[in-house]
Amino acid sequence: MNYKNLYIAAVSALLAVLSLSCSDDKTYAELLTEERKYVNNFLADQRVVADIPADTVFETGPNAPYYRLDEDGNMYMQVLNAGTKGNMATNDDLIYFRYTRWALAYYSDGVLPEGAGNNTALNSAWFRFQNLSLANSAQWGSGIQYPLTLLPIDCEVNIIIKAAYGPSLEQSEVRPYLYRLTYQRPQI
Repeated sequence: MNYKNLYIAAVSALLAVLSLSCSDDKTYAELLTEERKYVNNFLADQRVVADIPADTVFETGPNAPYYRLDEDGNMYMQVLNAGTKGNMATNDDLIYFRYTRWALAYYSDGVLPEGAGNNTALNSAWFRFQNLSLANSAQWGSGIQYPLTLLPIDCEVNIIIKAAYGPSLEQSEVRPYLYRLTYQRPQI
């Protein structure tokens, strides 16, 4: 799967939607500038590493750095728990996940706004790993799945996801979110 091509397709779709329905008189370029400002505001209070370790051995824990996951700075990941070595996802695996997310537009003075998600719900959300042809997988965007290309299924991460890699229904908002994600295989 080529995430750069997916990004280009998502941006093209956003441009089409925004050109037809932009009601707040902001151009797409202005929205992208705001999005970048929100991410930079949050990252200014964090330790950031520009590259993924070549051996994919990440620092872990609440004081670990945020690793830039792509050259354009669309995703940054902090590894809280690296998971069990060898427990990697393969194409089309059914993956359940729990999350809490925070809108970085409302991050201020080192404090995150109230989070939302399914972290306390009885049911987890799910996707089929790297199978974005399924509506249930595609609806979450590619950013939710990306940590599993680098880490085992039982990892826990914080990840900043810009709109182009986020949930498909929210891409026109052009707002970044910080997600805390945990993943698991179905229980048999």
